[in-house]
Amino acid sequence: MRILSIHNVYQIRGGEEESRDSEERLLRENGHIVDSYEETNHDIEQYSSLQVALKSIWSQKSYHIVKEKLKRHPYDVVHVQNFFPLISPSVYYAAQSMGVPVVQTLRNYRLICPNSLFFRDGQVCEDCLGKPIPYPGVVHGCYRTSRAVTGVTAAMLTSHRLARTWQKQVDVFIALTDFAKQKMIEGGLPAQKIVVKPNFVNPDPGPGSGAGNFALYVGRLSVEKGLDTLIEAWRQLEQPIQLKIIGDGPLAPMVEQAAQELTGVEWLGKKPIAEVHRLMGEASFLVFPSKWYETFGRVAVEAFAKGTPVIAANIGAIAELVENGVTGLHFEPGNAYSLAQSVKWMLNHPEHHAEMRHQARKTYLERYTSYQNYDQIMAIYKQAQLNANVKLTA
Repeated sequence: MRILSIHNVYQIRGGEEESRDSEERLLRENGHIVDSYEETNHDIEQYSSLQVALKSIWSQKSYHIVKEKLKRHPYDVVHVQNFFPLISPSVYYAAQSMGVPVVQTLRNYRLICPNSLFFRDGQVCEDCLGKPIPYPGVVHGCYRTSRAVTGVTAAMLTSHRLARTWQKQVDVFIALTDFAKQKMIEGGLPAQKIVVKPNFVNPDPGPGSGAGNFALYVGRLSVEKGLDTLIEAWRQLEQPIQLKIIGDGPLAPMVEQAAQELTGVEWLGKKPIAEVHRLMGEASFLVFPSKWYETFGRVAVEAFAKGTPVIAANIGAIAELVENGVTGLHFEPGNAYSLAQSVKWMLNHPEHHAEMRHQARKTYLERYTSYQNYDQIMAIYKQAQLNANVKLTA
């Protein structure tokens, strides 16, 4: 099988790129040809604001590049990972003009929310959900705190909703969790075209000992990730377990200050993935304090692979991934006291903690290895081909 993978690369690499890279490696390891077409947000600086706006709605450049690639080789599937802002949905139309099925992975909520997060002013916001024109996002300047820039995103969403692009040009959408799938359906995407396939961790990093006697946070240091909740919870603990924080982002100064003020809080900055996995294996548990509707939660699955339970906010996809009392604990999102109580419970119930380590590792082996994922992606590609054939003969 030959696949054309399409991706607009962000300026800061994150879990989305890691998951995409893992998927492409898996396909190549199983004998498939994967070619790529990428644009990078570093190139935005060479365009005017108007040019970027127009490209986000329809990029003639991307349309021609993809069409020419499809002319040169007989591709079986075009797999779009991310098209915003420089590539645009024009690539769907290029693929359809050549009779090639289109799969779109939904790694965020961009198709139904202007800022892609359902998060505004420090809390969940669904004001644009289900609206044909997402005008509340423009009013509030939800994307990059700019009404003008948000207006560009809203224009892209509105124009393609009117053109019924999501209904007609995409053969299969991949949601990463059932929660994300239901949100996409609420936002107007065709339910019959959405399948659920989680991310995976490959290679298997192997289980750790859990003997490090510390808690671990791994991720971007930003408001929606709940760093303020995490730090306040550690302020409330009478005898806190050591907390190690890995990552960087806009809240780095706050984390650095907390590390200076609170005994046992240590900010490690960014670390290579091998070091992250080593620390995950040694950690007593991982804390996942997000305030927004995560579409997945790759860090939690990496922790499961190491046999490390997760204390997670009871919100969005992460609440779906972490089974309360089995592979970790839930706490009320944004509530530092609730998180502190969960930490105390974990520390005071070592026998349950040991069983959670076993269940976390078991969950990884049953759901999130490359073996299950390869079978799933092959089934999705076959479904896309079937849907495309039905569309052509209708």
